[in-house]
Amino acid sequence: MRILVVEDDRRLAELLRRGLVAEGFAVEVAHDGRTGLHLAAEDAHDVIVLDVMLPGLNGYRVCARLREAGIWTPVLMLTAKDGEYDEAEGLDTGADDYVTKPFSYVALVARLRALVRRGRPARPALIRVGDLQIDPATRCCRRGTADLQLTAREFAVLEYLARRDGEVVAKAEILAHVWDEAFQGDVNIVEVHVSSLRRKIDAPFGRHSIQTVRGVGYRLAADAPGR
Repeated sequence: MRILVVEDDRRLAELLRRGLVAEGFAVEVAHDGRTGLHLAAEDAHDVIVLDVMLPGLNGYRVCARLREAGIWTPVLMLTAKDGEYDEAEGLDTGADDYVTKPFSYVALVARLRALVRRGRPARPALIRVGDLQIDPATRCCRRGTADLQLTAREFAVLEYLARRDGEVVAKAEILAHVWDEAFQGDVNIVEVHVSSLRRKIDAPFGRHSIQTVRGVGYRLAADAPGR
């Protein structure tokens, strides 16, 4: 089994390399984010141990770029940052596991073996509606070759409509799915986000893909011409 260790603390990186080699792993080491990204993209590894605080390119960005490039090698993030938001950010960028320093070496090896047994996860399918492409894994959206910058809530509304491609979706359904049933704010928040989405994914391209069905809700249609 081949492991890539991306760790800027050279002493720790060397200790990890020696220990993992003794466990029977083949180990490659990088000490900065850009080198780690290059090695991860160019060579086949069974698992990647990725520090967060790296020079050049931090671990979050390295992981996100790998996932954007369709590289789904399991990633275990290794970091001194132990806040819950730091862990959430690591997992949201595509990491498969997250271990904080100081750590148990025995537990680390067990986690690596578990990731190797699990293998590379299947890449989540892209959602396509005409030339609109939505990637739930990377939270990226594009129209043709143009990248679209959406807020998290805008993306959630669009993804829900896309998963119901061609169906009329009631405003109450969108509200319950994206904001949850306990939401106590103005129900017109859905209209606000739909209007914002139209300005970003339709208007610049002369499209009218998000259609209003009066008295019912909204429907996402493929490549409907603008009015």
